[in-house]
Amino acid sequence: MIKFSTLKPASFTADAVFLLLASTLIYGLTHFGQEWESSYNPNYEINLSFVSLPLYALFSALRGLIAYGISLLFTIAVGYWAAKSPKAERVILPFLDIMQSIPVLGFLPGLVLGLVSLFPHTNVGLELSAIIMIFTGQVWNMTFAFYASLKSVPTDLKEAASVMGLSSYEKFKMLELPFSAMSLTWNSVMSMAGGWFFLTVCEAFTLGGRQYRLPGLGAYMAVAIEKGELQPIIGGIVAMATIIILFDALLWRPALAWANRFRLEEANQNQRIEEPLIQLLIKESFVLKILNSIKFQSFYNNETRSKSFALRGRLINLKILKISDKSYQKAKRLFAIVALAAIIYGTFQLVNKLGALSLQTWTEILRDTSFTLLRVLAATMISTLWALPFGIWVSQSASRLRVVQPIVQMMASFPAPMLYPLVMSVFLFINVNFEISAMLLMLLGVQWYILFNVIAGALRVPQELKLSMLLMKVNRRSMWRYLYIPSVFPSLVTGWITAAGGAWNASIVSELVTHKGQVFEAHGLGAKISLAAANGNFPKLAACLLVMVLVVVVLNRTVWAKIFTVAQTRFRLDL
Repeated sequence: MIKFSTLKPASFTADAVFLLLASTLIYGLTHFGQEWESSYNPNYEINLSFVSLPLYALFSALRGLIAYGISLLFTIAVGYWAAKSPKAERVILPFLDIMQSIPVLGFLPGLVLGLVSLFPHTNVGLELSAIIMIFTGQVWNMTFAFYASLKSVPTDLKEAASVMGLSSYEKFKMLELPFSAMSLTWNSVMSMAGGWFFLTVCEAFTLGGRQYRLPGLGAYMAVAIEKGELQPIIGGIVAMATIIILFDALLWRPALAWANRFRLEEANQNQRIEEPLIQLLIKESFVLKILNSIKFQSFYNNETRSKSFALRGRLINLKILKISDKSYQKAKRLFAIVALAAIIYGTFQLVNKLGALSLQTWTEILRDTSFTLLRVLAATMISTLWALPFGIWVSQSASRLRVVQPIVQMMASFPAPMLYPLVMSVFLFINVNFEISAMLLMLLGVQWYILFNVIAGALRVPQELKLSMLLMKVNRRSMWRYLYIPSVFPSLVTGWITAAGGAWNASIVSELVTHKGQVFEAHGLGAKISLAAANGNFPKLAACLLVMVLVVVVLNRTVWAKIFTVAQTRFRLDL
């Protein structure tokens, strides 16, 4: 029984925060649902007044959350499957390589035209297209990071789990998921940032000369940038920063505090991360205490929960037993036949489209691919030079992490294309050639992939190893050479792979920029893809995407694959 006499001033604040969040969520979901059911309107009229910003920001936040939920489910299922099945690994890794190398504009034509034709009378098709495009900007980095973490589980921990007789589910729940929690959480932050990066493209784009817009912050910024209106641009930046701060307080700080519980060593008092502010407020909420006191929770006592899980497990086992091996093999063969037929048909259609291109066009595409490749390598190298030492330095102190994490997280989460107008003004003022400016614009987004992976890897360095080297009076240079850099190297390689993939994707917005009505175009494959999509030149768009996919896959399966193998064999944290 909760006594009103126990109420404190903090409880009123907590109740106000809880009710405000609940009412905002209900309001947003109601209006978001109405937007889905409204009549088909591909060219939504964006209102640039500040009054419209809160609703637009709420719509974009909901799209990002839905896409992240789908990404998380995909990551856990596909990443676990790839890590546990060698046969699946041989198929899934090339699939991920190909998919992460396809920029958002590569998915755009098929998604928009296909889903709009399925839902011709409502905005469901356009909304689904935007969410799936945001999903493609989030999921690949998370899946690679989760897969890499599962492959990096120390051998002695695996042996201990086997000796204890843990089932596959128990191993996943008690060992593999906790071990990968830190990397998965940090990469979730980065993946959400990857989704925000292409927000302006997902909510406002031109396809075949026709404009498509959805009510959202990305479309708001796209229209403001197109018209060159400074006040709406600043307003959009402030609104985006507000979303990122709220996501940090409500989602990422609690998630990181949870993930910090699963470090390999017993953290000392100086290394503990403080409890997130939102959790402290919620603890004091009188409304939540009343809800928790409702007798419905008697349904979920330990005995009922264990019986429910046992019954559910038996039902699942019965269902699995009903599926005979013969039926499984038939379904497998049917799926293989359908997939093969789809591949043959798609290949035939692609060859027909590519056959219409001239030799000169192919030469230009290959030439521009070399320019983009150089920018990708330069952006990755420059990012590593500062992110590697900085990430390790930050992770060595809980006080540094508390100060730097929210700042870096906000900078990483902020979609770089929204800053392009301001950055371009600086580049034009100091007269930087746009061929170089395009690489620097690319760098704004991809550097965070490396930094976040380095921090996640450094936080997994066992405290015992560090203390042992300190007791041996090892100097700082040797600590970095023999402990820190080797320990974070597997995570660094994951950061390189995802950063390079992100850089190829970022080329579509960094190599072709419109600033105050003037179009700046750099020699590169990204600029060609943007122009081909805007002009509806689908044969050229297909050719550019094919070349980009082939280049990224070849690099991943040769250069990055060898480095990744070295990281997993020579730099494992097998204690």
